[in-house]
Amino acid sequence: MKTHEVHRARAKPDLSFHVVTVSTSRFKKTRAGETFNDASGDLLEVGLSGGSHRLAKRELIPDDASKILAVLQDFLSGGTDVLVFTGGTGVAPTDITIETVKPFMEKELPGFGEVLRAESFKKIGSAAVLTRATAGTAKGKLVVCLPGSPDAVETALRIFLPEFPHVVSIARS
Repeated sequence: MKTHEVHRARAKPDLSFHVVTVSTSRFKKTRAGETFNDASGDLLEVGLSGGSHRLAKRELIPDDASKILAVLQDFLSGGTDVLVFTGGTGVAPTDITIETVKPFMEKELPGFGEVLRAESFKKIGSAAVLTRATAGTAKGKLVVCLPGSPDAVETALRIFLPEFPHVVSIARS
């Protein structure tokens, strides 16, 4: 058995997740009492609840560095294994999820974004380069930053969800 397979086999198979949709427009609609569609958050909730994993918390926040930072600090001091942000990873001036989260990553996983962009390129072409999706570890936990696009979330879940327990296990070793 190869080393990565040994590590993967030893990993805790059931993780707890905190899912955060970062969207000022959706946040404003919620505050105004309007209904909104959060397809990416819904996909994450369903995708994470389908197996042995557990959705510990789900929330919606605006594109605001102090709000993102508060969620991140709460996560890092709590008992949840994986924090997934969806939204705020593009190139618009309001897309600040990456800038806010990245300084807290002890080990960045650049392959995460590279593979996601490569797979997205197959579906949407060169627009795939507009995402700055990334992942990394911090304090023995996994932090994932995904685009707000439901297609990107579906792609990420399909490719990476089976590997998350392995990443958390290595980060805690």
